[in-house]
Amino acid sequence: MEAASLPAALELAAGGGAGLSPEKRAVLGASLLLLQRDYRFERVWFWGCIQGVRGAYYIAEGLGPDRAAPRSRLYSLNCVEWSLLPPATQEMVAQAERLKGRFQGDPSFEYEYTEINAEDAERLFEDGEKPMIKEEARLVATVEQIDREVGIIPRGAFVKTPLGSVCENRNFEGLSLTEAKKLSSYFHFTEPVNLKNKTLLEKADLDPSTDFLDSLEHDIPQGSWTVQLEKGGTVVVLRSLLWLGLTFYHVPMTKQYGYVYFGTGEKNLDLPFML
Repeated sequence: MEAASLPAALELAAGGGAGLSPEKRAVLGASLLLLQRDYRFERVWFWGCIQGVRGAYYIAEGLGPDRAAPRSRLYSLNCVEWSLLPPATQEMVAQAERLKGRFQGDPSFEYEYTEINAEDAERLFEDGEKPMIKEEARLVATVEQIDREVGIIPRGAFVKTPLGSVCENRNFEGLSLTEAKKLSSYFHFTEPVNLKNKTLLEKADLDPSTDFLDSLEHDIPQGSWTVQLEKGGTVVVLRSLLWLGLTFYHVPMTKQYGYVYFGTGEKNLDLPFML
């Protein structure tokens, strides 16, 4: 969610009970603006908070001119001092998926993981290393996974230019209330997968400038999203059951939308058995 409108946005997404104290909101509001200035980002989004056993990670994302380009991610333990996270790699994500349990809240904490293939284990032991992964790497991979799997935007909020870059749609005035209650009106804000598998006939009705992402209606497992009306029916709220703690809000007929994550950073692997 936008750093500039953080207090109002947090109020709209707070229906599930998660949120920040007034002190944390005030500190974040000031520090995120300084962050945008110091790193020269075009926009800064407050991504959310991953709660560890001994502390919490507050995450922010910096965006450049192309909104679909890889984002710069930063974390803070106190909402004041920010540290830049390294870019996520496929290897990081694969290693993090093997880890179970809560985050500790210490970036230098090292996890030992046993589920490693023989080839990797042999290479590590030859180098004199133990098969370990730092919590900072796990944090990078978890934020990347959540963004990729449940980071969403309303249809039409962004447009793809003829040159391939993605920017905000200045003509976007929000979804109607009827459209806002449909999963098909929301897209994953990441590289599309299902769209590439569609036939030419299925693509015939799509607008290439706005329908360039994957819709939520085909997410697996079916039923991994809940859609609710809150604040007297004036706000549409989507919550992910796959990554518990991810909340998306949109005020129909306005440009107000965004998502935030407040959770433990653990994927709900039992979801297929719960539906």
